[in-house]
Amino acid sequence: MSAYAPGSVEAVRSTLAALPPDERLILPALQHLQEAFGYVPEGSVDAVADELNVAKAEVVGVLTYYHDLRETPPPAVVVQVCVAEACQAQGVRDLLRGIEGEYAVAVGKRTLVGDVEFDKVYCLGNCALGPAVMVNGHLVGRCDTRRLRTAIQAAR
Repeated sequence: MSAYAPGSVEAVRSTLAALPPDERLILPALQHLQEAFGYVPEGSVDAVADELNVAKAEVVGVLTYYHDLRETPPPAVVVQVCVAEACQAQGVRDLLRGIEGEYAVAVGKRTLVGDVEFDKVYCLGNCALGPAVMVNGHLVGRCDTRRLRTAIQAAR
């Protein structure tokens, strides 16, 4: 974690010090910032553009294109539900209905319920153990509402 305020030019430069100034590194630079701060702070765009000698629009384009990049701090618990074909065949629709019933929410793109964010994603690479869910980076296979509830409680 940087000693500077997230998004400050100093924080970005300090965080990106290991990367050479190369326009092909916009995505790795943004990923590096997200790893350091948990998200890509608003002020980072100008600093990344300056450091990599690219237009601000190019940085914004990459930042808004990739769903995994965040522009706001993440909530306490992030739940990613795989809705790819293998998980659909193994009952993810039942899991989604269970989530919708228990949390009174329709799971969509980054749906926030209190301190828990639900998100639909495509393929977590755990097809043999679907439905697959990731809770704060921890994979849960053969997930049902009970296992999900337990994983969310453990993540808090």
